[in-house]
Amino acid sequence: MENTETLLKVLQHAPEQATQRSLAKKLGCSLGKTNYIVKAVMAKGLIKAERFASSDKKWHYRYVLTPEGIAERIKITEHFVQRKKQEYEQLCKELQTLKNDKH
Repeated sequence: MENTETLLKVLQHAPEQATQRSLAKKLGCSLGKTNYIVKAVMAKGLIKAERFASSDKKWHYRYVLTPEGIAERIKITEHFVQRKKQEYEQLCKELQTLKNDKH
């Protein structure tokens, strides 16, 4: 897996997308790369593919987050929010330093 931001995007968007092609567009990746990523996420047990009951065609699958996938999505989101809070606080400190140096 490339990084946590890519993993978070997959966990966010895979359940909403009807095909890997549409998921690839959402991720901004090639179809081949998306296929590779989806297989890796499935191998980790974070998502699973379910065939629509009314379809016998192989491309009529949907991706479903597993309980582990839901927990991972929450964990990654919490870390992302925490990192953004720290970045914001650092920027506020730098801005205050610049203001103080100006006077």
